Formats: sequence, structure tokens, C-alpha cells
Amino acid sequence: MIIKNVRILGGEAVDIRVEDGRIAEIGPGLEGAETIDGGGAIALPGLVDLHTHLREPGREDAETVQTGTQSAARGGYTAVHAMANTSPVADTAGVVEQVWRLGREFGHCDVQPVGAVTVGLEGRQLAELGAMADSAARVRVFSDDGKCVDDAVLMRRALEYVKAFDGVVAQHAQEPRLTTGAQMNEGVISGRLGLSGWPAVAEEAIIARDCLLAAHVGSRLHVCHVSTAGSVEILRWAKSKGWNVTAEVTPHHLLLTDDLVEESPVGAYNPIYKVNPPLRTRADVEALRAALADGTIDVVATDHAPHPVEDKETEWSAAAMGMVGLETALSVVQEAMVDTGLLDWAGVAERMSLTPARIGRLPGHGQPLQVGSPANITLYDPSVRTKVDPSAFASKSRNTPYEGMELPGRVVATFLRGTPTVLEGKLV
Repeated sequence: MIIKNVRILGGEAVDIRVEDGRIAEIGPGLEGAETIDGGGAIALPGLVDLHTHLREPGREDAETVQTGTQSAARGGYTAVHAMANTSPVADTAGVVEQVWRLGREFGHCDVQPVGAVTVGLEGRQLAELGAMADSAARVRVFSDDGKCVDDAVLMRRALEYVKAFDGVVAQHAQEPRLTTGAQMNEGVISGRLGLSGWPAVAEEAIIARDCLLAAHVGSRLHVCHVSTAGSVEILRWAKSKGWNVTAEVTPHHLLLTDDLVEESPVGAYNPIYKVNPPLRTRADVEALRAALADGTIDVVATDHAPHPVEDKETEWSAAAMGMVGLETALSVVQEAMVDTGLLDWAGVAERMSLTPARIGRLPGHGQPLQVGSPANITLYDPSVRTKVDPSAFASKSRNTPYEGMELPGRVVATFLRGTPTVLEGKLV
């Protein structure tokens, strides 16, 4: 198969020959029996998400592995890491293997399960980390995401344990005693709306503690969904020490601010903007963008969090936290980072493919588009602008904060090991 007229990382137009799931040749004027016209689209290594909620098993009303991986493919992803807060929790070899096999069955993208750090996400005793690492799923990322491992002794033990198989603990940084009943970012707007504030220090205190713990035991720490300027400074300090700490930021924290809770297009208290961690201030957004640009924050991860209508379209205090994000991530990153001159397309590939695959120890993904590499390829047209229509999503859920918003770019095609999963923007 020849993929014609594409611009690798935005460079000159070339053709790509794919044979046996790998890139066999790159150059102009290639010929073959089967051709796909890339139309001058930008070619990126297939995107890799470190933070996806697929909900299966247990909440198939919100998402399934099938619909979630279809959504991922539509967004240009060839691999996702499926978070452990399912029902039952992915805290045993049996559950992570179930999720892994479902991913293999549906084939829209590779699914790499994330194992829970503690049994039942309860923060009391370590889960079967070694058994999950040795399972068919070969788990290397462990997280209680949705809850913080707030016990320092337990967090230290987890960091020590994963060293044996080169694993990483991905921490949801939220000191629970500082966020009891918290509803949105603590500040002027939360006070004006009468909503319990979520202080930045609740995130920053855990990040500082865990960076010190990771350095003390010589282990790998990954910080989930960083949201504050203070967190950026702590991470910058930890990295200056040479500690093995990585971090992610979500697309929505790169674009949206807490004033939307008060001034959304449909009025105040719109639960579509309720998310964990909460949307922060414009100053935080600017700090996060700068940190992603300079490498203090390593990757963009979606934190794709689907919810059924009844869990979001309710009063603010009762609404579930979270937003879907797989199908809009690349467009939001273009809007926040590329069109502002903070990143080029090589930088996007680094932060949305190469580095997340490296952190997750995911072989076969996150490799540069060159001869011999697996043909995991995303074709993206940055020149168009369209209004976001959630009814067109492949995801089972529609809880997007971008409904009706005009965003740039469109995923034209996605190839998983040379097999198209999306062509002309549609699932194959």
C-alpha cells in the first residue's frame, strides 16, 4: 500500500510505502497496486494516550472498550492506556487481562491496561502489582486515578515495588483532607458562586511529597493531569535535580478556565465544566502551556472520562466529574500550542506519541516515521475549522465542553500497523 502526498511532521510532501505492517520506503513518486491519497495532510506517528477511561467492565452505559477505541481511532490514536477505576477494579491479573483481550478483539487501537496501586482503590493495601506485571497484559503503569494514594508509607512501598519490573506509579495528586466537598477551583469565582473551593495546594503538596519519595527510593513517578502553576514549579525543581519524574497535562487544562463555570454559553453552574482536577485560572493555563513547551510537562494525556447523560445533566453538586476528550485532543492542542507558536508538529509528535509510549513502556508505538518503523500513522489536516458536534462522536458519551465551539484541524486517517482504522475521517 502507498500512502501518497503526506508531509511527515509538516515537512515536504512524500509518499510512504507500507509492507507487512511496517514502513518499507519513503520518497516521492512511489507506485503500488493500492494507493491512498493523503491530500497533503501532516503525517504524525500514531498518537498514544497515557490516560483513558474505557469504563468496561462495569459501566458499559458510559463507554465500552469497543466504543472507546473507536473514539480513540477517530482522534488519531493507535494506543491508549485504560485506567483501573472500573467495576470490578483492575487490581488483579484477571481483570487487566480481560481489558487487554477486549482491546485485541476489537482492534481499533491497542489497549494497554493500567493496574490499580491499591486493592479496590481503597488506599489500604497494595494490589497484585507483580502478578499484573507478569500477566499477558504486561502492565507497567499503575494508578489509583480518581483517588490519591495519600498514605505516604503505602506510596513509598508502591514506588519501591515497581522498580523490580521497570514500572511507574502514576499519581492522582489530590490531598483528600484539603478537598472534602470541593466543587471547583478555589478563588474569587468559587466564592461568588457559593461553591466549595478546591485549593491549588491540595495538588501541589502531594506532587512535592511524591517527588521526594521517588528520589529517595530511586523509582519512576508520573504525575497525572497537572493543573496549577505551582505544580509546574515543583516539577521544574524536581527535574533540575535529575529525578525520574514525568508529568502530563490534559487538553482541557490547556484551553479552558474556571470562569466558564460562571459564564458558560448556557449560564452559570453548567456541570459540563465540572472536572477533576478543576479548571483553573488563565494564569495557570499560561503556565501549563509554557511548561509543556519547555518540557517540564512531558506529555498531553486526554483523561477521557465518559459519563451517561443522567450523570452530567443534573445539578452541579450531584454531577459526575469528567469530560470526553479523545476525538478533540489534537484539535485543542493545535489551538493552544501550535497556532500560538509554542510547539511545532515535531513537538506535538514528541508529546502525544513518542514520550507517552516511552513512559508507558509500550513497544511498537511512539516511533518516528522512518523506514523499518511500525506503520502506526496519523494523518491530520490542520487547515480546516469546524464546530464540534458531539452527536457525531464515536464515543458512547457526549459530555464534551467543546460543543458548538469552532476548533481547528481534522484527523483524516489513522493506520494501526498499516491497517486503516479511519479513512476520510470515518471509521473503517
